[in-house]
Amino acid sequence: MPGGPRLRGAVQAVSLILFLWLLVMARQRPGAEPPSFSGFFFWIDPLILVATFLAAHAVPVLLLSALATVLVTLVAGRVFCGWICPFGTLHSAVGWVCDRIWHKGRKREHWSGWQRAKYYVLAGFLAMALLGGHWVTIFDPIVLLYRSTTTALLPGLQWAVEESSTAVFNWDAKLGPLKPSAVTEPCRKFLREHLFAVDSQSFIGSELILVVFVGLLAANAFRRRWWCRYACPTGALLGLLSIRPLLRRALAESTCTKCDLCSANCQGNAADGSGSGWRASECFVCLNCESACRRSSLAFEWDWPWRSEPVVTSVGLSRRAMMMSVVGGICTLWFFRSSPRASSKRLGYQARGLVFEPGLIRPPGARAEREFIQRCTACGLCMKVCPTGGLQPCVFEAGLEGLWTPRLVPQLGHCAYECNLCGQVCPTEAIMPLKLEDKKKFRLGLAAFDTTHCIPHAYGRDCMVCEECCPVPEKAIYFIETRIVTRTGEERTVKLPHVDADLCIGCGICENVCPLRGNPGIRVTNANESRNPANQPILPER
Repeated sequence: MPGGPRLRGAVQAVSLILFLWLLVMARQRPGAEPPSFSGFFFWIDPLILVATFLAAHAVPVLLLSALATVLVTLVAGRVFCGWICPFGTLHSAVGWVCDRIWHKGRKREHWSGWQRAKYYVLAGFLAMALLGGHWVTIFDPIVLLYRSTTTALLPGLQWAVEESSTAVFNWDAKLGPLKPSAVTEPCRKFLREHLFAVDSQSFIGSELILVVFVGLLAANAFRRRWWCRYACPTGALLGLLSIRPLLRRALAESTCTKCDLCSANCQGNAADGSGSGWRASECFVCLNCESACRRSSLAFEWDWPWRSEPVVTSVGLSRRAMMMSVVGGICTLWFFRSSPRASSKRLGYQARGLVFEPGLIRPPGARAEREFIQRCTACGLCMKVCPTGGLQPCVFEAGLEGLWTPRLVPQLGHCAYECNLCGQVCPTEAIMPLKLEDKKKFRLGLAAFDTTHCIPHAYGRDCMVCEECCPVPEKAIYFIETRIVTRTGEERTVKLPHVDADLCIGCGICENVCPLRGNPGIRVTNANESRNPANQPILPER
């Protein structure tokens, strides 16, 4: 195809821009909702479709859009990897830069048996999915890129903008009439209003997320598109679907000089030496080989899958290695679920010796913990749309199986009473889309006063901040006037706050606004949550 690589590059750029635009548009604006198609790239991802079906035995309707990707792959091969995937686009761009920096040392790479590794990784993850483990989506390229951008890259950019603009503003006083802040302040204001969702937003555990992201991109200095060739589970799934595509590479051996320029430009290491032994499952259809051939000996042609020509070489997967991967996946899931917290989630009741993690406060509309884990991809989309920044990625609170899944951290941000965005954008419905009226009644947990820290209880002085900010119309926090005696013998009336367990929804705003920062006088735990009938410590009144 003349100009094929240029066309591919243009499509890749459009795809990456669309991804970033949807990510920016997902930010919360007062009185506005994110676009209904904000989860587009998740919907066309076949790995999310397969993993959700195997783990949760259910598929949201929008995820069926991934069947279009499956159809395209069956017909034309791994076009999604080479043309559409935004994470693949980043790898391609970084690899291009690395090639320009280390051009003299660049080697012509050929098919390596290590490229089978991604298929064995996929087999282990799918075995986990069959037993209810949704962990494969942690490494899905769309999920990985969205999570990294949301929790690490954008907050890092926001920090850099705010710190630099503040430094420039403080520097103005030394320059007399010259005011650089006249330029930087409008830029900072524009970015805050149109790009950053929450002031000074940051996420727990973002350091590890950033290290993984940067490390995968840096691997392109070692092997171009290392992630796509050796480790990507989505690429492995699409590779299995594209073993016999209709679009295949044809080689005219009569004119081929064995110069091997095709291998030097191949992004997927799809062929053996001198352009022979082409593997459709490894080809990204980047068309670089066709463009690099000076004798036009290579071309992509349409042909029926059952024809023996053009020749398609098998990847040669080992049955023994596949079985070992399956066993490894099952053992890994057993390891994840061997902790007391994971066992209590699995059993769904307070078994002997098993406990609930009190700080594991899930978003409103979250399903029961076992089903939630079976559906959640840890993509970070709910964290992106949270207007207060209260939704944070788990580290160890939900066990390793729940790594980077969302939880509410009230000290960082509360659950806004008039907001139900997290359920609207969740691509797998791990968070159910609740109507606003239903969401207001959904109990995330229960607030409780720490009388050793609460100002009225511990220090005998009135403080009404929590009661004033409680969003429940009937006020879940109420006061009881109590007579106390000070150290001087003076009698004083103090309003001691209490929590009405029947009204509290656990939104966390009371903990968020408590004047005692770091160790608030009121704390919210997941006790009394609507989604878990076993975690109900408050008995109904008789």
